[in-house]
Amino acid sequence: MSERSFTISVPATSANIGPGFDVVGLSLSLYLTLKVTITPPTQSTPPRPPVLTYTGEGADEVPLDAYKNLTTRVALYLLRCHDIPKFPTNVSIHVDNEIPFGRGLGSSGAAVIAGVLLGNELGQLNLPQTRLLDFALMVERHPDNVTAALVGGFVGSYLRELDQAATEAASVPLSEVLPEYPPDAGEDWGLDPPQPPLGIGHYVRFGWSKSIRAVAIIPRFELSTATAREVLPLEYSRKDLVFNLQRLAVLTTALAQEPPDPELIYEAMKDRIHQPYRKTLIPGLPEVTSRITPETHPGLLGICLSGAGPTILALATDGYEKIAEDARAIFREKGIEVDWKVLTVVGGSSVKKTEV
Repeated sequence: MSERSFTISVPATSANIGPGFDVVGLSLSLYLTLKVTITPPTQSTPPRPPVLTYTGEGADEVPLDAYKNLTTRVALYLLRCHDIPKFPTNVSIHVDNEIPFGRGLGSSGAAVIAGVLLGNELGQLNLPQTRLLDFALMVERHPDNVTAALVGGFVGSYLRELDQAATEAASVPLSEVLPEYPPDAGEDWGLDPPQPPLGIGHYVRFGWSKSIRAVAIIPRFELSTATAREVLPLEYSRKDLVFNLQRLAVLTTALAQEPPDPELIYEAMKDRIHQPYRKTLIPGLPEVTSRITPETHPGLLGICLSGAGPTILALATDGYEKIAEDARAIFREKGIEVDWKVLTVVGGSSVKKTEV
């Protein structure tokens, strides 16, 4: 058996894009990259457990134990669902991460997709993309981020209504899908994980104008998705639901048109489902989204919260620096510093193999 190596790249994502709460996602040019090498054991290199190293965003807080790290736990879950009880011996995984944690740019979704791709390659399972998505959705129950990270581009997705048996399988608590390994857990612990139903998630890729860039305005504080969801109401008025549905129907076509129409897109990126309720968690959000407009900032198309926040996403064809710096000034009025990046919409995850 020869040494085997491969590289996994998974893009960042932005979900919701204004009115598309839990529906649409966008893949962006920041990456989570795994460089993996599997070395056959020899007399001089006896079998050893996985070695995990990490650089980039979150390097000082990510666990390097393969039984505690999210990506490797997802990989092990997929392996065990295919009767492979443990990692191959002598696996080295180096992770380099460009995606900020807890900022609404899909860091956890990227880690989950990296995990299913890692498990697929370690086990040489050759699973189709649709089945990989099933496994991802057993861990990350909202399809918008993980679908965009896997397939790339501007995508809409939904979870299929399932029969009773499949519904029960898809409703297994996350603690049973990815159990927390106790300190004394051996290789035989947790060998029978729940299998995902077939065809949980479905998606469609929308068009996207090549002239549009995404300006990510990233406040220097984290906001967990769980916290951001807690402030949302359990019920909405018909008026607010219709408001979002009308705009989403327009937005998915408007962002593909050439040239993009700022007046059409700016209005179509407004939202009444999540942004109004999250403004209490993100000082400066109402001011940024109302004071930065196509009239004040030529080149701007629309502006919204990225995912659960706190990142603000501005779609534009020009004037990127002025948009970002004026947003920075507004956040500074609230005592908050930001970083910003101009990103492009990219393709999905990739795996590049190298036989040594």
